[in-house]
Amino acid sequence: MAAQFGRRLRRGATSGAIVAAAVAALAASQGPGALPPPTDNLSGDSAIGAGDATTPPGGGGGGSATGDSPYYTDLPPLNTPNRPGVAPTAPTVPIVTGPAEAGIPATVLAAYRRAEASVRASDPSCNLPWQLLAGIGKVESGQARGGRVDGNGTTLSPILGPALDGNGFALIQDTDRGAFDGDTTHDRAVGPMQFIPSTWAVWGQDANGDGKKDPNNIYDAAQAAGMYLCAGGRNLAIKADLDRAILSYNRSTEYLTTVLTWFEYYGRGTHTVPDGTGQLPVDRSDRFGPDRPLRPTAPTSPSPSTTPTPDRPSPKPTNPAPTTPPKPTEPTKPPTTEPTRPPVGTPVEIPPTLRVARLKPGTAALTAVTESTFAQAATVTAVDAAGRPVAGVSVRFELPATTDARFPAGATTVTVTSDARGVAKAPALRAGEKAEPFTIRASVPGRSLTAELKATVEVRKADALARVGDAALTATTGGDYAEVTLEGRLDGALAPGVTVTAVVTDSADSAQQSADGPSFGKDAAGNPIRTKVLKTDANGRLSIKGLVAGEKAGSYVLLLTAPGGGTAKLTLTVTEPATTPPASPDPTTAPAPTASESPSAPASPSGSASASPSASTSPTA
Repeated sequence: MAAQFGRRLRRGATSGAIVAAAVAALAASQGPGALPPPTDNLSGDSAIGAGDATTPPGGGGGGSATGDSPYYTDLPPLNTPNRPGVAPTAPTVPIVTGPAEAGIPATVLAAYRRAEASVRASDPSCNLPWQLLAGIGKVESGQARGGRVDGNGTTLSPILGPALDGNGFALIQDTDRGAFDGDTTHDRAVGPMQFIPSTWAVWGQDANGDGKKDPNNIYDAAQAAGMYLCAGGRNLAIKADLDRAILSYNRSTEYLTTVLTWFEYYGRGTHTVPDGTGQLPVDRSDRFGPDRPLRPTAPTSPSPSTTPTPDRPSPKPTNPAPTTPPKPTEPTKPPTTEPTRPPVGTPVEIPPTLRVARLKPGTAALTAVTESTFAQAATVTAVDAAGRPVAGVSVRFELPATTDARFPAGATTVTVTSDARGVAKAPALRAGEKAEPFTIRASVPGRSLTAELKATVEVRKADALARVGDAALTATTGGDYAEVTLEGRLDGALAPGVTVTAVVTDSADSAQQSADGPSFGKDAAGNPIRTKVLKTDANGRLSIKGLVAGEKAGSYVLLLTAPGGGTAKLTLTVTEPATTPPASPDPTTAPAPTASESPSAPASPSGSASASPSASTSPTA
């Protein structure tokens, strides 16, 4: 393909010097802010390589609007559309006749001009010329297949590139469920400006006011292309930015060269042709690939009266004598529908989203305490290039991932519309539990306009902590203390939601945690907990339960502190358990006599008991 393109370049391209001169003429004709002459580097060796092309946010296809889809490589002829006798560098106006290659279908040209006016109104620093859109439109789709569009600018049939399945092209899996390209497996470039669906989802526009963002509509597609080329603060009057913009559309230096050549060609002059009669290009960058759906085909349907059939031989001429052939008739032009575009001289109505040039952040300080609603709403003002307010602009407010603040219903992003004063006001924002500063980002969807609003969440404060009740806090070792209640106040008012830190210390003069004093129970490892974070309730009260005395008797202090200066010191006493004297032992009793012993017989001197009288020993009568 390189050899083929080199042959076409030698045959049809102008030299780099002429490109520079022609673009200089275009700059002169457009006045301030026009494009300067490009370099004479037409070899494709751009100062920024194709891999360095910048890509606006949302640009898919690995960094290009088209997913690096195939494009037409036809180049304009050497005979440029300049009027005879006019110097190449002199400003020219569009001519009404000229080479077929210089003709642009009426509706397509109107769409390019409208897109230029819209983008220049909203982003004048970009310096977008409609001839650049025409160059891209020529290379991408042959100006919407020669202008085959209806009265609203929509193509008569969808223009689809090949499936980006990685077979000779980029590999891009389906991103739109076939909504734009009809392919639920892979993405395809769509429409006269050949956007891939993922890029169109970000940059798509409704430029013809029909309520739809249609990539197959030339008005919508041309305006989206203009905004895409201007993204990232590019100034197309700077050669490097111009190259980057084109390369962001298709990352190929050959593509860059082809677009620049048509850009220069159209800059020398052009004319309108009826819709549907524009010249169609032939050669595409995938000329050895599969189907080329945009190649024109000529109808070859024979006349029914002369078509031979099996049962009817071809008719013989009734007069075999030679006759003078009839003069060829002019080919009939396909019917065209007058596009619904504003007549010449009628001001173009520019959508609010394109008229806005800047978002001015509101001046109100955005502050709140934790778990409360911000007193002021986040606002920005949409203004045009002259500083006038713009109503009807969609503005998106987005919270960073680091904050737990939320818009209503827990939303992290909301989109609102600016009012008659140009003010876009976000709904009420509620702070979470985290006290920290963060930044709210406001932007216009589809534009590179942003503004930042600083917000701060502060902790709740109490400048006084006081105990409710005065009963002594005493417990024996290992015993439980009674429940303790305190009130937090700020400027005399009860202070709900205040975080209070409680620490058991050894004395009123110490803030260090005690090693032996009471505790708030034990942790999972069995270690005593002597520091605890508590919070006042909705009534500003704080209850301390589960405080347990340690094993060492003594006097300790419970130190409580709150943001804002509130402090309380409560004395905790640990006592030893009360001691009682041991009980007196009971008097001992003599052991009970055994059955062999007589309870009344004294022991004999020899230690044996005296024998008691019995029948055998009693005296006889």
